[in-house]
Amino acid sequence: CIGVGIIDPPEIDRLNILRATHQAMRCALAALSVLPDAVLVDGLPVPNLHVDCRAFVKGDSRSVSIAAASIVAKVTRDRLMCGEYHRQYPQYDFARHKGYPTPEHLAALEVHGPCAIHRRSFGPVAQKCLVFLTEPSG
Repeated sequence: CIGVGIIDPPEIDRLNILRATHQAMRCALAALSVLPDAVLVDGLPVPNLHVDCRAFVKGDSRSVSIAAASIVAKVTRDRLMCGEYHRQYPQYDFARHKGYPTPEHLAALEVHGPCAIHRRSFGPVAQKCLVFLTEPSG
């Protein structure tokens, strides 16, 4: 069975990326219909999982299960970016770049500034926020 946990960008900014990832893993575990005896995770052990947690650095290259979970996470994220977020914020063309810092995305940030789903803690967005806020208007 598969569980998916999604953390909103403002919450990622508030927690930091590692703690937000751990929170998403806890949410994914809670979404399962059957609680496993143990979980395999990529990276470091996840605190407060309440099941046996076996962590593997570079786990996606060491475990087919971790690699599959990584694919599920990426597909889930890409669908969110290309669907809901692209419809909400068409000026950023998320369907084209899926939120990655491509030249087109960075140019849209320069013109429009960040929207609600831009993580202010992400380097390229933080730089564009600073430029957007410090440039004189008009």
